[in-house]
Amino acid sequence: MKSVPKLIRRFIGIMLLSSMLLIILNFALLGIYTLNQAPNGSPWITAQEVADHLSKSETGYVLSEDTALELQHANVWAIFIDNRAMKVVWQTDYLPEAVPMSYTISDIASLTRGYIDGYPTFTGEAENGLVVLGYPKDSFWKHMWPSWDYHFIVNLPKTVLSVLAINLALIFIIYVIANSNLLKSVKPIVSGIQALSTNEEVHIREKGLLSELAVSINKTSDILKTQSGQLRKRETARANWIAGVSHDIRTPLSMVMGYAGQLESDMQLSEDNRQKAAVIVRQSKRMRNLINDLNLASKLEYNMQPISPERQNLIAVVRQVVVDFINMSIDEKYTIEWETDEELTSCTANVDKDLIKRAVSNLIQNSMNHNEQGSHIFVRVVAEDAVCTVVVADDGVGATDEQIEKLNNTPHYMVCDEQTNEQRHGLGLLLVKQIIFAHNGIMQIKHSEHGGFEVDLSLPMSV
Repeated sequence: MKSVPKLIRRFIGIMLLSSMLLIILNFALLGIYTLNQAPNGSPWITAQEVADHLSKSETGYVLSEDTALELQHANVWAIFIDNRAMKVVWQTDYLPEAVPMSYTISDIASLTRGYIDGYPTFTGEAENGLVVLGYPKDSFWKHMWPSWDYHFIVNLPKTVLSVLAINLALIFIIYVIANSNLLKSVKPIVSGIQALSTNEEVHIREKGLLSELAVSINKTSDILKTQSGQLRKRETARANWIAGVSHDIRTPLSMVMGYAGQLESDMQLSEDNRQKAAVIVRQSKRMRNLINDLNLASKLEYNMQPISPERQNLIAVVRQVVVDFINMSIDEKYTIEWETDEELTSCTANVDKDLIKRAVSNLIQNSMNHNEQGSHIFVRVVAEDAVCTVVVADDGVGATDEQIEKLNNTPHYMVCDEQTNEQRHGLGLLLVKQIIFAHNGIMQIKHSEHGGFEVDLSLPMSV
């Protein structure tokens, strides 16, 4: 169940990443918003600029034209309080009537940190007095007692980080609690899907947030169980039918072969009749071999044939098959050549010896059956890259590219057509493929370098 913890980690990672991005975004928006509140700088700086640009003339105090226009544009009024008289000796034209014209020291202290009649005021120091700017009432909020505890300022970074950590922890706890029911529902769903892939029976409680999905998985499990049972019945019936038919055919076929053999040996018959009897014997043997191949192929397909793999030297096993064929006194038009490198003395693999011999025998017999005019058959064993490869090739008629493509990719080789006399690569190759597949090997069909047909059987070497 590695997927559920992975899913939980993914949820938590997304939640933490979203929280951090949200915090960063908030700080960025706060900074942008703060900067937009004072695009022309601090009001304190503006007040000092006004004080610097206020000059005394013979008729009184005069403010530079640019600065005056700037104040007028911002709807800011200004006054200049003389140090000695403590009275207003200069003012802008649009000064509110509620603004006092004389001040005490306490009044100046109050307006410096606060307001005049609700107008937020800011001061700038001039040579002979104090410049006071008054901004619109709804433009600034001033802190009347701007003092902070020293330890609070020193510990502010730690405090901010602590608050941030607490917030993240609370968000995480809320997130886990809110999604706990979902996570509890996900775990059995994942287990059920994994069990379906291994053809196990599944039953999930149909409750929770994912109850509809649980119902679908349970229905799928029931359908697969029913289909699997029906398939097993069909496979068993098919295998039993093939085994029964094979058994029932053997007895009459043996009688046909026996009587045909007697007729072939009867010197009182004409040569033509004896040749016909020989054809009956030869075709009966082929039929017997086909029946045996069909029965064995059926057992291998449904895993009914016991496999007894043992460590074997494939060179010795394949050489014995070649020797057996030579000792059978086969027709002179067929010759078998052993091409294995003499320096290669061993190529071991875990195989069922009898089945491997059966596979190689089928390939050699296949070369004979499909080359009635005769052929030269080449057999060799090659060891390369921890793989033992048995090669059976001939210089016969071979096959076309299209036929080889079909033989390599078609799941079966049974061919039915009207040309019953035409020899086809059929059940024998299917049986060979099943034997090699049962040994975790690979069969490849291709053109022979001798101009005919070639089959390579690759098996993993044993350690």
